[in-house]
Amino acid sequence: MIIALAIMTTTLVVSLLLGIRSRRSSGGEVTMEKWAVGGRSLGGVFVFLLMAGEIYTTTTFLGISGFVYGNGGAAFYTLAYVSIAYVASYWLLPAVWKYANERKLLSQADFFIHKYSSKSLGLVVTVIGLAGMVPFLILQLKGLGIIVSEASYGAIAPSTAIVVSAVVLTGYVSLSGLFAAAWTAIIKDVLIVIVVGFLGVYLPLKHFDSIPDMFKAVQAKAPDFMALHTDKMDSAWFISTVAVSALGFYMWPHLFAATFAARDPQVFRKNAVVFPIYQLFLLFVVFVGFTAYVVLPDLGKSEADLSLMRLAEESLSPLAIGFVGSAGLLAALVPGAMLLNTSGTLIANNIYKPIRGAKATDRQITLVARIAVPIVAIIALGLSLSDGQAIVSLLILAYSFVTQLAPGLFLSLLRKNPASKEGVCAGMIGGTALIGYMTVSGTSSSQIVPLLPPSLHSISSGVVALGFNVALVVLGTILSRIFHGRTDAAPHANPTDSPADSIVKAGSQ
Repeated sequence: MIIALAIMTTTLVVSLLLGIRSRRSSGGEVTMEKWAVGGRSLGGVFVFLLMAGEIYTTTTFLGISGFVYGNGGAAFYTLAYVSIAYVASYWLLPAVWKYANERKLLSQADFFIHKYSSKSLGLVVTVIGLAGMVPFLILQLKGLGIIVSEASYGAIAPSTAIVVSAVVLTGYVSLSGLFAAAWTAIIKDVLIVIVVGFLGVYLPLKHFDSIPDMFKAVQAKAPDFMALHTDKMDSAWFISTVAVSALGFYMWPHLFAATFAARDPQVFRKNAVVFPIYQLFLLFVVFVGFTAYVVLPDLGKSEADLSLMRLAEESLSPLAIGFVGSAGLLAALVPGAMLLNTSGTLIANNIYKPIRGAKATDRQITLVARIAVPIVAIIALGLSLSDGQAIVSLLILAYSFVTQLAPGLFLSLLRKNPASKEGVCAGMIGGTALIGYMTVSGTSSSQIVPLLPPSLHSISSGVVALGFNVALVVLGTILSRIFHGRTDAAPHANPTDSPADSIVKAGSQ
């Protein structure tokens, strides 16, 4: 126990020091551009670690293995949607980068403001972005608490681990901004790939002699477990959840920040080639989940997220557990840093700055962003200590929120955008409101759309909300043109240089 705690404590201290030291990378006074998007100076390695490493969060460590333990083959949806999103990044991200770089944009909301010439739409995007990032941040803190508590063999309570880590996270993000996440990501990805690969191979070999024998043991225990075997998670759920998650993958505000931070668009095209291969390490976590299903039969569904750590404790020495816990710790800290950094940017740049107008200086905006970080952290901290949802459930909820930004984004990349700002705004508000209502009331998709055939009753609520979103975009666009007496589409900030041109060019390079 002591050695495991010592290794994790050392990892936490090194991460804190590295995050603080990364401030020197900004070179002089930290401006809002340096704090929010790293001065647009990050090379391929840093961008790769920030974006590809996004899949190696506490969801990887706990959520996927726990989801496998509780739901079997349904967990394969994670491999499907990430692969689709990575392929799309080859065309999508260079287009977004080109538009943002030419206009020196700092946030996702800035992108929509310029695309649709609407500050009101920017505010809506800001609110939706924050609504999606807070559950994602809660997910990281919840997972971190479980990892540290389990790796310390119960010596540290989950709540204590969450509070201490949140304080550390808040400190170095407030000081260093995006650079803090970028530098810490180097250690995190190296360690997590080693640990995940080791666990995914060693644990099945230890308990079953081989990975094929592990699958045979699962099949012997429950012949249909590796298939979509529940009514609520059937093929309709699988396809719709993959679709929502793939569409929403690059809608996260903090991934927009990572995109803006790149030096040039070639970074994204090169990374898109490697991304799908890197993602295959998720399979090792799936192997751990199936192993735990057989070896640890007494865990209930409420404890499914503990399956990886419980299996590791039973199979490994305290020294090894220390490194497993350290990898899990970093899997929460790096995405948590990006989420806090981006939340502070949105609050300062897209709420405070419009209110202050021309009176707001860059120094004041940067200060507000730093002050906003601990405020967001406190909110997420309070919710993480009280919320009881499973990790993957929180992730799917967060994806459902941010996916409501997808129609407005993809329409804006067309050479001639057919949607009006009023229509896009109505779609975002309506889709998000519907997700909120369904979540709070527990209403199912079949209750919202009673005409759905029985085979589609388990369809993701995100798809239902997205359909409502698109319908409102069409209706709002028609009504706005009738009301304003215009027939033109929503203009680009520079109609002669649409990012759609970048998409076309990307395919030919």
